[in-house]
Amino acid sequence: MINLYSAQIESLSIHRIGNKGKAEGLFVSQDPYPLSDELTPLIKEFFFKPFREKEENYYKFFHDQDLEFNTLFTLAKKVFDNPHGTHLLSEDIAKHLYAQSDHPHIKAGELYIAHLEGVQIDNIKTDALGIFKSELKQDFLQFRESGTNLEMILEQGINLNKLDKGCLIFNHKEDEGYKVLSVDSNRYDTKYWLENFMGVETFEDDNFYTKKYLKFCQDFAKDVVLPAEDKKEEVLFMNRAVNHFAKNDTFEETAFMNDVIDNPDLIPEFRHYKSEQSPKYKIEDLTDFSISNKAVTAQRKKIKSVINLDTNIQIKMDFINPESAEKFVEKGWDEEKQMYYYLVYFNKEQN
Repeated sequence: MINLYSAQIESLSIHRIGNKGKAEGLFVSQDPYPLSDELTPLIKEFFFKPFREKEENYYKFFHDQDLEFNTLFTLAKKVFDNPHGTHLLSEDIAKHLYAQSDHPHIKAGELYIAHLEGVQIDNIKTDALGIFKSELKQDFLQFRESGTNLEMILEQGINLNKLDKGCLIFNHKEDEGYKVLSVDSNRYDTKYWLENFMGVETFEDDNFYTKKYLKFCQDFAKDVVLPAEDKKEEVLFMNRAVNHFAKNDTFEETAFMNDVIDNPDLIPEFRHYKSEQSPKYKIEDLTDFSISNKAVTAQRKKIKSVINLDTNIQIKMDFINPESAEKFVEKGWDEEKQMYYYLVYFNKEQN
C-alpha cells in the first residue's frame, strides 16, 4: 500500500521524446527544471493522481540472465545511490526510452523524470523515481485584448487531469527488482512501455496472492458450484469466500475450505480444480499467506452478487453476511407453471 501525501519532488527533469522510427528527434534539457510554489502542487497532482485512482498492481524489474542487464533497473539504482546525479541519469533514461520508440503507433511527447522523497510503501518511508510521459495534446483558447476587441488565439497543450503514461519505482526490495507501479491510459502500446522500456514482470506479494486466489475462487464458483447446484449457491459461495478474506489477517487453505464450502462433496472438487487450474493463477503451492485488505476491497467490487432470470427480473443479493440469503431466499419448483421460482421474505420495502 502506498501513501504519496507527503511526497516531495526533489528534482525534476523534462525532455522531449520523438518517434525514432519516424526520424523524430530527441530533445534533452541541459538543466533540471526549477519548480515554483505555484506550479509544484499542480505538477504533483498531475503525476500522482492516476496512481491514487488505480488499483495497486505491482511489478518488478527482471532480466532473463541477470537483473544488472535490465537498463532501467540499473539507472534507477544509480539514482538511489546518488540522488544528486538524477538529472544526468535522466538523460540516459530519455535515450533508453527513445531507443524503444520506433513503432508507428508510438506518439511523441514530453518525458518528466523526478526524484521523490517522503513516499510511503508497505508502511516504510523511502524515496522513489518517477517517470512520466505526456503525449496527447488538446486544443484550448487564449484571449487577449486587441484595440477595442478581444482576440481568440487557438493553442495546444496537455491536460493536467490526464497523464498518458507513468511509473513509480520505489527504493524498496532492491534484491527482488524493486517494487514498481505503472499507469498507461493508451493501451495500444503497452508492450513498448512495460516490456521494452521498463522490462518488468508481476511482483508476487500478498496483494498479488490475495487477488489471484479470489479470482481462482470466482472461477471455481462459476465452473463447479454453479453446474453442481445453482446460481444462488454460486453467489453465496463467493460471498462467504470474500467475507472469509475480509475478517482474517492470514489465509490458511484448510480453514478456508471448512469455513466457505458448505457442501462436503465439493471439497474434493475444490482440491481437484486447484490441482488442474492453479498454474493459470500462479497459486500452485500456495496454501497460506498474509491477506491484503486493499486487494479484498478491490476484488469485492468486481464480484457480482446478482441472479439474472430469463423473465427479465434480477435478484441482487448484496449481503455482508451471506447467511441472510440462506434465511430469506428460497428456491423451488412450481408444478403447475413448470417453472422455478424464488421466494423472498422481508418485513418492509425500503426506498
